[in-house]
Amino acid sequence: MLEISKLVKRYGNDEPVLKELDLVVEGSSVVSIVGASGAGKSTMLRCINRLVEPTSGSIRLNGTELVNLRGGALRRARRKIGMVFQGFNLIDRLTVMENVLAGRLGYVSLYQAVTRRYPQQDIERAFTLMERVGIAHYANKRADALSGGERQRVGVVRALMQEPEILLADEPTASLDPRTSEQIMKLLQSLAQELSLPVLINIHNVAQAKAYTERIVGLRHGKMIFDGAPGDFGKEALDAIYGGIEAPEEEITAAPSRTSSEGVSHGQI
Repeated sequence: MLEISKLVKRYGNDEPVLKELDLVVEGSSVVSIVGASGAGKSTMLRCINRLVEPTSGSIRLNGTELVNLRGGALRRARRKIGMVFQGFNLIDRLTVMENVLAGRLGYVSLYQAVTRRYPQQDIERAFTLMERVGIAHYANKRADALSGGERQRVGVVRALMQEPEILLADEPTASLDPRTSEQIMKLLQSLAQELSLPVLINIHNVAQAKAYTERIVGLRHGKMIFDGAPGDFGKEALDAIYGGIEAPEEEITAAPSRTSSEGVSHGQI
């Protein structure tokens, strides 16, 4: 369970980017965070994994307070927080397998990391996960030879190799075409259920948030404006979050039904 209480993030003397946010995410919930640029969506995710230092407040993951951790304790906690990035954050000159195994860096010795001598069980788990998302046949291919959707699937598997207790996705579809972005959202949705893993997704596309997540949290100027089911997210909520200014067209256009036969089947996206 993720428990955020009165989270504040301020840069210098400027107005806080996050203003006493409270949020609880539990079980295998898939929660989307929506809001205009600058609303604090990415900052909130980066506070959770301590890529950004919170100014004040509490962030607890399965009972562990993350805000005050330092050194080895912080490194151990970060192993349990998977992160999927908009820009993929792969090492292009390395193979898919090598990028995936980077998710185990927090668990192996420096020698193993430098020489890339990972335990056999890690290699076997990597193949299993890559097969699950349909990229096992790319194991020995360089990352820079893949398409955007394939690269993002590598990023997802790398995060899962950490054996995380929560998965954070920071605009995971923003760099992808519409069809591929829907495939990635379906993948995250199905993995949450299969692995009993809570997933928190920062996303601009409101239609995809409504179609592929079971809860929507809306931020505006660092404050929570909406927290509810997709079916309750209507024009009033949209106006409140975006200040009465129409969201970009791609954010509100209709998305395919969750029951569409196109997309993810077990074993392959």
